[in-house]
Amino acid sequence: MKALVDRIRAEARVLPGGLLKVDGFLNHRLEPELTLAMGRAFRDRFEALGVREVDVVVTAEASGIAPALATGIAYDAAVVYARKKRPATMPGSVLRAEAPSPTKGGVTPLFVSTEAFAPGDRVLLIDDFLASGRTIGALAGLITGAGGELAGIGTVIEKTFQDGRALLAPRGVPVVSLAAVDAVDEATGRVDVREG
Repeated sequence: MKALVDRIRAEARVLPGGLLKVDGFLNHRLEPELTLAMGRAFRDRFEALGVREVDVVVTAEASGIAPALATGIAYDAAVVYARKKRPATMPGSVLRAEAPSPTKGGVTPLFVSTEAFAPGDRVLLIDDFLASGRTIGALAGLITGAGGELAGIGTVIEKTFQDGRALLAPRGVPVVSLAAVDAVDEATGRVDVREG
């Protein structure tokens, strides 16, 4: 996705701790055409890897919702996002996992209603970033624990210098990233990025 890589090169800022600020087009402000193009790119790449049928796209709130929705539109599939707080409208049994939050610190709970998808549903997991892989791994555990068939994992931006992909590899599903950040330099603000 050249358009995505170009936006990262032009707008991404490196924050302390190696965090990447992309609020101008992904994590705060959204560009509809770019976001919909992400969904189409995910479908194209997953279909090339044999993932042609998807029943549900799953993500975590809030930054994963836009690319997940775009992917759901591209596949004509439902979209489910894990909640970070259990709402009163989610009584009874729920699927629950915990994941560390690099941007907020601490551990974040993730809740999904047991009614969100059915056992046997082919599920595509889409998120904004792949860094350590722990949030995506927690979501993958929710999906498979509920009997869903994890078909693939997609991320808008992968920090290749972290261990996320290696953590997810044992799941045996395709992992697709639209953009790959190979290095960031806090001192200079440099971001080495390429198409994923």
